[in-house]
Amino acid sequence: MSLSNSLGLLGRKVGMMRLFTDDGDAVPVTVVDVSNNRVTQVKTQENDGYVALQVTFGARKASRVTKPIAGHLAKAGVEAGEIIQEFKVTAEAAAQYAAGAAVPASAVFAVGQKVDVQGTSIGKGFAGTIKRHNFKSQRASHGNSRSHNVPGSISMAQDPGRVFPGKRMSGHLGDVTCTTQNLDIVRIDEVRGLLLIKGAIPGSKGGFVTVRHAIKVKGAN
Repeated sequence: MSLSNSLGLLGRKVGMMRLFTDDGDAVPVTVVDVSNNRVTQVKTQENDGYVALQVTFGARKASRVTKPIAGHLAKAGVEAGEIIQEFKVTAEAAAQYAAGAAVPASAVFAVGQKVDVQGTSIGKGFAGTIKRHNFKSQRASHGNSRSHNVPGSISMAQDPGRVFPGKRMSGHLGDVTCTTQNLDIVRIDEVRGLLLIKGAIPGSKGGFVTVRHAIKVKGAN
């Protein structure tokens, strides 16, 4: 569920490229495919207790969808998608859409607008303490034997004589849901359904992302 009361879009990270301004400056952008976003359900205060739009993206074979989801999509007359997500919206915004309606990128976002992009970060497997938590390594001078990239002491003296829970140590790094905030939309390709967003976004190429209106816009009242 989106934290902001505005409609967003689901998409797939295509990759990165760069655009050139009229002054010749290079702007790094991430290309996000948001084509064929479609509404699968319109939730109302009377029927569901809250107002939201349920949106799906992508395409999936009918045989790969569970029967409850297949019946839900058939009721809306929508082709099965790869991901489904709800966006909490106002009653006025929900009234503009019906089940099965397409949601174009230009109807939700505009060039120069600030957005938040959520995705799953790239998994890096088991990582050491220094790399996982961005710690500073120990000195590599003479006398430091095989302790250049280790965390060092992890506990205290005999009292309490244990390691407190939550101690930052080695473990799994990446593959978590994270959000990059306040990114600028540089260009919108309405024909191909692409968003060109300035900067990097979470995830690897081909990963699913959620683009929504920024909720912490700098300088806004």
